[in-house]
Amino acid sequence: MNILNLLITDHTFRTVALGCLLLGMVSGILGCFAVLRKQSLLGDAVSHASLPGVCLAFLFTNVKNTEVLLLGALITGIVCIGLIQLIQNYTKIKFDSALALILSVFFGLGLVLLSYLNKLPGANKSGLNKFIFGQASTFIKRDVNIIFITGIILLIIIILFWKEFKIVSFDSDFAKTLGFPSKKIEILISILIVTTVIIGIQAAGVILISAMLISPAVAARQWTDKLSIMVILAAFFGGISGLLGTLISISESNLPTGPVIVIIISIIVIISILFSNKRGIVFKIIRNQKRKKEFKKKLENKKSELNSLKMNNLERGK
Repeated sequence: MNILNLLITDHTFRTVALGCLLLGMVSGILGCFAVLRKQSLLGDAVSHASLPGVCLAFLFTNVKNTEVLLLGALITGIVCIGLIQLIQNYTKIKFDSALALILSVFFGLGLVLLSYLNKLPGANKSGLNKFIFGQASTFIKRDVNIIFITGIILLIIIILFWKEFKIVSFDSDFAKTLGFPSKKIEILISILIVTTVIIGIQAAGVILISAMLISPAVAARQWTDKLSIMVILAAFFGGISGLLGTLISISESNLPTGPVIVIIISIIVIISILFSNKRGIVFKIIRNQKRKKEFKKKLENKKSELNSLKMNNLERGK
C-alpha cells in the first residue's frame, strides 16, 4: 500500500517509475532484432563507446544538459558502428573481435577523459560519473519525455519497416535476392539499437544497459517462434522489470535502480530458460522422459507381439 501511495502522491517516484517502464519496453523491442541477428554484444560495445561522447560533449559545451550529453554519446555510438563495419569490410578481423577492440579502446578513452574532467575546477559537480553505473533516481520529467518521444519514433520506424527488418534479421542473403537493400536496412537497425542504448545509459549506465537491451529478448525467445509475439513479450518483460526494479529500489533503502532492474530481468530470463513450454529445460526433460517411456512401452508391446507370433507358429508346427 505504501508503494501505491507513493505512485499516486509522489511526483518524483512516479516520474522515475514511468521512465524505467518506457525504457524497459523500448529496450526489449529493439533487443529482439539484436538477438536474432546474433549481435547481442553490439549494445555492450555501443554503450561503452558512448562514454567518451558524453565527456567530449561536456568538455566542449561546459553544460550538463541531458540532451547535449546524450547527443555526444549518440555521435560516438554511430562512429563506433561505422568503425566496426569498416573493420569487418576491409580486414580479416571477425565481428566479435572488432566489437571487443572498439569497446576497450572507446571505454578506455572515456575513462581517461572522465579522470581529466574530474580534475578541472567545478567539473566534479558535472554528474558524469552517473553514466558509468546509471542513476535512474535522478530522472526528471524532461528525461522521461526524451525516452517517450524517442521510443515513439523508434516504434514508428519499426512498424514502417517491419517486413524488411523481419527478413533481414532472419536471412540477409535471402533479403538481397528479393531486391531489398539489406546492408542499408542492417545499418538502420544498428542505428536504432544505438539510439536505444544512448537513451538508457542514464538509467542503467554504460555497463548494465546491454543487459536491459538483450535480456528481455532472450527471455521472450524461449516462449515463442513468432517474431511479433516475441516483440510483445520482450516489451512486457522489459517494462515490468523496469517498473518492479524502480519500486523495489526506491522502497528498500534507496537501492541503485539500474542494477535492481537488471536483477529482475535476469530472474525472468532464468525462469524462462527453465520453465518455458517451447525451449524450457524442465519441459525438455519431462518430454524426453515421456518419449523414453512411450518408446519403452512400444518396445515391450513389440516384444509381446513377437512372442505371441512365435507361440502361434510353434502351435501350428505341432
